[in-house]
Amino acid sequence: MVSEQAIKDMVQQIIQQLSMDNQQVAEEQDLQNADTKVETEVPLDNTELKDLTEIKMQDYFAVPDPANKEVYLGLKESTPARVGIWRAGPRYRTETLLRFRADHAVAMDAVFTYVSEEFLEEMELFSVSTLCRDKDEYVTRPDLGRKFSEEAIATIKERCVKNPQVQIYVSDGLSSTAIEANVKDILPSIMQGLENYGLKAGTPFFVKHGRVPAMDVVSEALDAQVTIVLIGERPGLATGESMSCYMAYRAKVGMPESRRTVISNIHKGGTSATEAGAHIAHIIKEMIEQKASGLDLKL
Repeated sequence: MVSEQAIKDMVQQIIQQLSMDNQQVAEEQDLQNADTKVETEVPLDNTELKDLTEIKMQDYFAVPDPANKEVYLGLKESTPARVGIWRAGPRYRTETLLRFRADHAVAMDAVFTYVSEEFLEEMELFSVSTLCRDKDEYVTRPDLGRKFSEEAIATIKERCVKNPQVQIYVSDGLSSTAIEANVKDILPSIMQGLENYGLKAGTPFFVKHGRVPAMDVVSEALDAQVTIVLIGERPGLATGESMSCYMAYRAKVGMPESRRTVISNIHKGGTSATEAGAHIAHIIKEMIEQKASGLDLKL
């Protein structure tokens, strides 16, 4: 039989444990209130954060006491590579790492965002899509980015000029950012150049989720002499705005890649869009005169 003293001891232990639990709960509540108070009193001010991507890598130099700074800076002027970024022990400096992640985010945005409907309306480009349903399928199924549904082909035939000398279209490719950054300047430049050469262009339009060989389908559908596609390049850490122009004379589905002519690295840090447009118009003229493209074209 349990003694009266043992019962008193058990009751005392239970009361002490309850008291300790209540005190712990009160302390935790005080900490939560303190955190809330701090967050309320010190709101984040994003206006103080600078955009690291606005600084050209050629202008970013972090090597302390270089032996020959002039030569170092000359090297940086010749490349957008991350030269002269320095280190903290064996690791990147914090600002260097943040810049790397910011540039990577720019590249990701270029791939996975879409060309805006407002932009297409401004450029007066009607839109069709390849068989890809979304960006994920576009990245993982390149074959679907080369094909169109019967409805898309019918739309192209219905809305475009038949048998054009030159058929130009725009495609997002792997960088929608490149399209919005360059097409406003390059498309009028090409059109002006073709007009000066006495060449007639068909109806420009936009292809969503397009790969380069989709131009072969467009060429066959419209029976174009020369087909060109202005398409976003795969972005890197140097820029997400680079665009390419692929051109082919009498392109056919299944033709070898050697029959394509390409102008790449079209962006404000490479070949400017306006300059590229004039050069592309000249190449198109040569294609029509020589009835050739790719390796068969003599420039």
